[in-house]
Amino acid sequence: MREVAIFEIGQTPVAEHWDKSLLELAGEPILQIFEKTGLTTVDAIFVGNMLCGSANRQLHLGAYVADWVGARAAGAVHVEAACGSGGAAFRAALMAVASGDVETAIAVGVEKMTDSPSAEISSELAGASDADFEREMGVSFVALNAMVMRRYMQAYGYAKEDFAGFSINAHANGVNNPNARFRYPITKESYAKSPMAADPINVLDASAMGDGAAAVLLVPLERIAGPGNAIKVVGSGSATDTIAIHDRRDPLWLKAAELSAAQAYRQSGLSPREIDLFEMHDAFTIIAALSLEACGFAERGKGVRLADPELISPRGKLPLATMGGLKARGHLVGATGLYQLVEAIQQLRGECGANQVDGARIAMAQNIGGSGSNVYTHILRR
Repeated sequence: MREVAIFEIGQTPVAEHWDKSLLELAGEPILQIFEKTGLTTVDAIFVGNMLCGSANRQLHLGAYVADWVGARAAGAVHVEAACGSGGAAFRAALMAVASGDVETAIAVGVEKMTDSPSAEISSELAGASDADFEREMGVSFVALNAMVMRRYMQAYGYAKEDFAGFSINAHANGVNNPNARFRYPITKESYAKSPMAADPINVLDASAMGDGAAAVLLVPLERIAGPGNAIKVVGSGSATDTIAIHDRRDPLWLKAAELSAAQAYRQSGLSPREIDLFEMHDAFTIIAALSLEACGFAERGKGVRLADPELISPRGKLPLATMGGLKARGHLVGATGLYQLVEAIQQLRGECGANQVDGARIAMAQNIGGSGSNVYTHILRR
């Protein structure tokens, strides 16, 4: 297998893009890459998206996007893995280049959620849960995570307020990200007063929807003459678990996150102690805690102890959600995994301004689909 590098990136701001279609959003970061590199096409395009068929009434996204950006001869496919679609698209592009099958590949994640009413989107998102035993019972994703959070609090003796630091840190970092949806800070007081969504999860525990797209260009490392802006992919892992939470041996352990991270660590020869920053999948504060434990950054039941803004800020010991994460940047479902990777690359290039992690050389991004049913972990190195 060949060594692979990320040569260029593109992204749109996360917002309610009423003036842009799904197709226009998907094309924008790809065309940014073409403009930066001088390319007019690539060998392959992998489009990560979850909701196109239901929210946008459009399938066949591979050819749809390739045609729009002028890459009609490219091999192009739509990749769907619920909230992990972006990470899955990146891994597919990575394997295509690493295997020698293609020389240039773009992974793009896109979601256009404002085309449908929020109630419909919530119902469509529930399609990532078990249709027979979760969705049909009327359980939303917020409710599923609320049950896990309640059990975690009871099992380990935490109060709801102990989770606040994850959201406070994310919003503080989102202030300095021009592409983030929420660019304002929050406090412990505003967190405590936030309206309840599904007890114990309140609005500030949960990430928000939106529209946007992000993309990366992958090439063989050997094709890059000098270091330039190239970032090497040194670890990649994927794993699955049961879709239904009640089918898991331990609902308080993200087994797929553990296995996916272990693969990436093994490939890279690195350990959690050597990671300079972690772009975690903080769709809910409870998922932040569980993923930190599964990835080896905290012991079982102690992930919440890392919810200290000073510890996890860009200048802390373990920088998390350095550009706002899912909480402040926004959770665009099929695009989230690519936004995480783009932001990790910006950190390794030293392009994050006030949010820059000093001396960052190794970054990890983990994209979680469903309630932990499929997980994609990647480690990047400058």
